[in-house]
Amino acid sequence: MPDLVCIESDGLSVEVSSLGAEMQSLRTKDGRDWGWHGDPAFWGGRSPILFPIVGKAPDNRLMVDGQAYDMQQHGIARRMEFRLVESDASSCLHELTSSDASKAVYPFDFRLTLGHAVEGATLTLTAEVTNTDTRPLPFGLGFHPAFAWPLPGAEGRTHFVQLNNGGEPGLSRLDGGLRLPGLLPSPFAKGRLVLEHGLFEADAMIFPEGAGAGLTYAADGGPSLKFAFDNLPNLALWQKPGAPFICIEPWHGTAAEIGASAELEARPYTVTLPAGESARFGFSVEISG
Repeated sequence: MPDLVCIESDGLSVEVSSLGAEMQSLRTKDGRDWGWHGDPAFWGGRSPILFPIVGKAPDNRLMVDGQAYDMQQHGIARRMEFRLVESDASSCLHELTSSDASKAVYPFDFRLTLGHAVEGATLTLTAEVTNTDTRPLPFGLGFHPAFAWPLPGAEGRTHFVQLNNGGEPGLSRLDGGLRLPGLLPSPFAKGRLVLEHGLFEADAMIFPEGAGAGLTYAADGGPSLKFAFDNLPNLALWQKPGAPFICIEPWHGTAAEIGASAELEARPYTVTLPAGESARFGFSVEISG
């Protein structure tokens, strides 16, 4: 069984599993649950890390230098056991390094760390990828956290997402898990999107660019979650239609486009990291109300 680590601040408590270094719960000290509990009737995930791809590859096969590798949606890290590197009362750091199993589907040496930290009413997640190979390391990375919808105590209220930049980013849709070419008109108006379950009948809403570096997910006259993103230029919103959660997903990378190359380096927003170098990605969420 995976190991669980519990971290706490004076405002929050968080549990993190060694399997995928995945957050299992997010609670305020009054006992309210703000995260999704992973009911498999809808979706068994809670907050997976997406690496080395975000989204799907054509036919679930990834090409690296012309050679094909089996690669499931959102990559391998969420299904692998991480090692707890360090922890204290309010933070923990997990590590995944390349192995024979990982290199069978992703033929590179790497180190991926995922840190969780709480301070007051704020949770921060930080991922760092280090290229321990002798050649450039191509990858995508994303976060996939799910939050309660409706928010605690806000049943019956209108829920919305408000982009900090007031933007109206174009919408990308999926077909069979792959991105359709082109962009649809933005569903945002002056940065505001009123959430309705019908928005997700055609799968995730993906905003490849223009969503900015932060947003608020809130209920009218009720609680709010304020997000800040670091080095994560892409945004997705997703739920299983009718399920009591919403995923707010900041990414660096997206699913492949229909008809596009299956080469890893050709995927949208792929990062290519020189040998010996590292890249950091992260987000924070502040709970109020």
